[in-house]
Amino acid sequence: QVQLVESGGGLVQPGGSLRLSCAASGFTFFSNYAMSWYRQAPGKERELVADISSIGGSTNYADSVKGRFTISRDNAKNTVYLQMNSLKPEDTAVYYCRALSDWGRAYWGQGTQVTVSS
Repeated sequence: QVQLVESGGGLVQPGGSLRLSCAASGFTFFSNYAMSWYRQAPGKERELVADISSIGGSTNYADSVKGRFTISRDNAKNTVYLQMNSLKPEDTAVYYCRALSDWGRAYWGQGTQVTVSS
């Protein structure tokens, strides 16, 4: 059974940092999947935050997080990370992990809440 489990969310003050993790299980070859982080704020559509290629050599970021967030993956641990620095109140959202196969099959985690507030 394929499963993605996010962790690391919580409440943080503006300017603070959090590191999200997404642990994958049940994937035959995790390294074959492109991984992404999305987020959805209340009343807004889900948006792409960052993605990383299957091998990890290519990354892409939303303009709103460039220079503050870093996506990485450890294929040996079947885990993808999102390091979030200089957090702003507008980063408040539920953050979701997504795995995308070469043939277009997508898998989603259940999400983890990030709240940036003083």
